[in-house]
Amino acid sequence: MDDFKKYFDANKDLWNQRTAVHKDSAFYDVEGFKKGDTSLKQIELKELGDVKGKKLLHLQCHFGMDTMSWARLGAEVTGIDFSEEAIDTANQLSAETGIPAKFICANLYDLKDQLQEKFDIVYTSYGVICWLPDLEKWADLIARNLKPGGIFYMAEFHPVLWMFDENFDKIKYYYHNKELITVNSEGTYADKYAAIKAKEYSWNHSLSEVINVLISRGLRIEFLNEFSYSPFNCFNHLEIGLDGNYRIRGQEDKIPMVYSIKATRM
Repeated sequence: MDDFKKYFDANKDLWNQRTAVHKDSAFYDVEGFKKGDTSLKQIELKELGDVKGKKLLHLQCHFGMDTMSWARLGAEVTGIDFSEEAIDTANQLSAETGIPAKFICANLYDLKDQLQEKFDIVYTSYGVICWLPDLEKWADLIARNLKPGGIFYMAEFHPVLWMFDENFDKIKYYYHNKELITVNSEGTYADKYAAIKAKEYSWNHSLSEVINVLISRGLRIEFLNEFSYSPFNCFNHLEIGLDGNYRIRGQEDKIPMVYSIKATRM
């Protein structure tokens, strides 16, 4: 992955900066988490179900609140992220709350050198695979670290959503992974006025790309679900509905915003 190193390095620096802001933001509400609140949303709680006694690997875990929320539900958890600031924060939060969790700082594409365990569940969620240029190697990792009969589960922002410009006025990017997407980023979704200015680099991945790489690694797709809302207020021009979820103003329920996949390793 040497061809992508400069993009990974730039994105890692950006996420180090973001973590420093996110851990103190109202968006993440770390204080609420410390008091026992979960950071998980109803989509994944309902669809993944009971994790008690299961070994769970969380890919691209940021600073570990979702990881530790699964631990509170009885899972034995390991979280992976490439941001040193995020993993340091995750370890601090684990120590402070007394929630047992293992965290590893690593680029996913290098994880095979640091993790040989097999897991009952491999989990990933919300705004993560866009940072990966190559889903073939991502699927290799999932298959390698998942026990036979184990579950892979993901909840992710829909690729149709990523086609639009930041204000959802027009289609700007390809649906398929045909380009490096470069954005001049200011602030962060958790604090639009944060003193962060940097370039970020990402890649869009169609549903067919995601599903086919999983199938090719011996995973059986149990379901694919699509949702016309976001559980997070993390985009421009969103309005909250009576159900507590967010939709794009003027595009309410017209386009998918989130999808989820559950698959079993054969």
